[in-house]
Amino acid sequence: MTTRARAPLRLGLAGGGTDVSPYCDVYGGNVMNVTIDRYAYALVGPSADNRLRFNALDVGIREDFDPSKDTVTVDGGLQLLKGVYSRVSRDFLHGEQPPLCVQTFSDAPPGSGLGSSSTMVVALLQAFVEHFSLPLGEYEVAHLAYDIERKDLKLAGGKQDQYAATFGGFNFMEFYGNDRVIVNPLRVKDWVWAELEASLVLYFTGVSRASADIIDQQSRNVGEKNQSSIDAMHRLKQEAVQMKECVLKGDLRGLAATLQAGWEAKKNTATSVSNPLIDRMEKLAFQNGATAAKVSGAGGGGFMMFLCAPDQRIGLTRALLDQGGSVLDFHFTQQGATSWRVI
Repeated sequence: MTTRARAPLRLGLAGGGTDVSPYCDVYGGNVMNVTIDRYAYALVGPSADNRLRFNALDVGIREDFDPSKDTVTVDGGLQLLKGVYSRVSRDFLHGEQPPLCVQTFSDAPPGSGLGSSSTMVVALLQAFVEHFSLPLGEYEVAHLAYDIERKDLKLAGGKQDQYAATFGGFNFMEFYGNDRVIVNPLRVKDWVWAELEASLVLYFTGVSRASADIIDQQSRNVGEKNQSSIDAMHRLKQEAVQMKECVLKGDLRGLAATLQAGWEAKKNTATSVSNPLIDRMEKLAFQNGATAAKVSGAGGGGFMMFLCAPDQRIGLTRALLDQGGSVLDFHFTQQGATSWRVI
């Protein structure tokens, strides 16, 4: 029996960064995001020769172990695959290391700003939940994925990506101390859903970035009580509330203003959130019909989001493509992480 799972990538609409400690522990954080029909995939199946194999198919990296002799550690490459396997082995299999073939691939590169790493952890965990019939619901999967990535693997970041990938759809999320999270699914009108899809242009700059440095700087700024950075985080938190109201009411002008205001506040949380390339593409977009712009994720590169009137979309897309990079066609999705078995 082979188990497959997938989890959707997400667009951060507002409040990103307020889900990162220590800010959310002290002040509470709010994030508004939505998942799209681009996925991280995980495949878990039997091993024909009693070996344990990890294989990241899209990047061509593979590691083999003898599970009867070798202890799987999370150092070196393939951290996400080995980290999830090790945690499942320890917490649910009494330390046993079953011989398996664990494979992954993703529709987006690492550093895309779409939450690809955390989404992959959720997909992997969901595959193991299905494979071993583990008694974990949505909140448990999201929290365990966060715990593996942030505590076991010591990768910097927040909490929104794991919950977005697990739950799917439009969500307003609340983050508090002691890892308490509340996910509020939003009932978005069909016409608002369709208008947003027709109005958003998702542009890949061609530059993948490591979000850890930006997130570390944001965390340090809060920990060191840098008031300008904290005030910017407060504004981001409020923008998430306003974004929720705009989406639910169908206030598209307010949505564009909120998206842009959130991006301006985001720039003040860390010096490397923006850079000359991002500034240049933002200026070009506004010259070609965009009404709002922001980077999805921590910043520094990856995907940029541009909001425009639907009749401006083709012209804006052409102007962006003339600068290099690529535009990703997408649709929003309501479904979160899912898994199935193939016999």
